[in-house]
Amino acid sequence: MTTVILIIHILIAVALIGTVLIQRSEGGALGMGGASGLVTSRAASSALTKTTGILAAAFMVTSIVLAILAGVGGRPSSILDQPAAQDAPAGDRPSEPSVPLSR
Repeated sequence: MTTVILIIHILIAVALIGTVLIQRSEGGALGMGGASGLVTSRAASSALTKTTGILAAAFMVTSIVLAILAGVGGRPSSILDQPAAQDAPAGDRPSEPSVPLSR
């Protein structure tokens, strides 16, 4: 279930990136772009804007669903909630250097 939603999430992200890159710049961002709002085609802009909004909403929904599914497993939700790691047994520790490190 999580894998299917993750694949859908990735596809939505790629489609969202594509629709944002296809949109025409309307200028006004740091003085870039020269077209004013009077000469741009509003029909194409409106369709791309609606598509971007729908994809953004779907991206947020799949993000929330994935976050909920990640927390369902009963595992600690924070690294601070996990028990402390045990020290390794004496046999598994690396040997100490035979040459002193300081003089």
